[in-house]
Amino acid sequence: MDFSFSEEQTLLKNALQNYLRDAYDFETRRKAVQTSEGFREEVWKQFAELGILALPFGEKHQGLDSAHVETMIVMEEMGRHLVTEPYVPSVILAGSVLRHAASEAQKEALIPPLARGEERYALAWTERQSRFDLFDVQTTAKKDGKEYKIQGHKAAVPGGGLADKIIFTARLSGDSRARDGLAFFVADKSAKGLEIADYPAVDSSRGAEIVFDTLTLPAESLLGDPSQTADILETLRAEAIAALSSEAAGCMLALHAATMEFAKTRKQFGQPIGKFQVLQHRMVDMFIHCQESVSMSYMVTLTLNAPRAERDKAASAAKAQIGKSGRFVGQQAVQLHGGMGLSDELSIGHYLKRLTVIDALFGNMDYHLRRYADAA
Repeated sequence: MDFSFSEEQTLLKNALQNYLRDAYDFETRRKAVQTSEGFREEVWKQFAELGILALPFGEKHQGLDSAHVETMIVMEEMGRHLVTEPYVPSVILAGSVLRHAASEAQKEALIPPLARGEERYALAWTERQSRFDLFDVQTTAKKDGKEYKIQGHKAAVPGGGLADKIIFTARLSGDSRARDGLAFFVADKSAKGLEIADYPAVDSSRGAEIVFDTLTLPAESLLGDPSQTADILETLRAEAIAALSSEAAGCMLALHAATMEFAKTRKQFGQPIGKFQVLQHRMVDMFIHCQESVSMSYMVTLTLNAPRAERDKAASAAKAQIGKSGRFVGQQAVQLHGGMGLSDELSIGHYLKRLTVIDALFGNMDYHLRRYADAA
């Protein structure tokens, strides 16, 4: 099978790669994550100029109508450079809901500002008790005339404090773990009854706790057809896993490259440590894990349009492999760098932290191993 990129895909990869190489050195990133926003607004605007904020959306909504492969290319480069701009929360997560759930009128109102870099969105789906269960939702939406009264809480919302609008799941009916009875809603961050507590996450991204204290929303805030919510959540999970797998592969490739360079220059007993055979074997093992992760990111990306059972099985296989490889490559990179590998001044520990967070999103390695076994 030919996995080479088309001319347009190569141009996209090169353009983003060149920009990030010039504008996203590690020291500049360190300063950016120490600000209250945790990222640079000018970088977000440049992403809009490059067109990557518009990639997955239709042309009629000012998007580029690109396929999943283009998203894979972008995410791998973002992983290589430890990008902290809220691309995953806005474009991958919230964007997936808009593409699959929103009505035509809602798409026309919500997608263009995102594609132009004028607004950012976040998706709130997890709750304190839900762990990896997409359907364990206790936040309720009660119909009151032409309005909905929202009551509940969302936890660990990626990019929640940076968003102009919050897209979230709420329960219209059924018990707290029922697959049916869920719906997507969208609310402005300034809406009365919506409280957002922003905080820095361990990987220098931003998370948030969100409380809905009798939030009142008009009927138009309901996104699409509630009967489709469960299926869309599962589609969203598969697309998110594909994107995160590509990002993790980029992180691992950067870690391996940095470790190889360090092994050529760090000397012990009068010679570079890279000349010691046992360390060469370890770096070869790191390389194998990196290549396996790249292959798995390709595989899951290419099965996103397959039947649901095949798609979900591929997503679980990729997530399990990424979790295993990310842990190995990250830990070996730190070990080979010694104590300085975990220092704040070196990028190595920051890559490991990001890989740890990626492993936890949408189910960790153990969860997806069980899920894959159940599907076999």
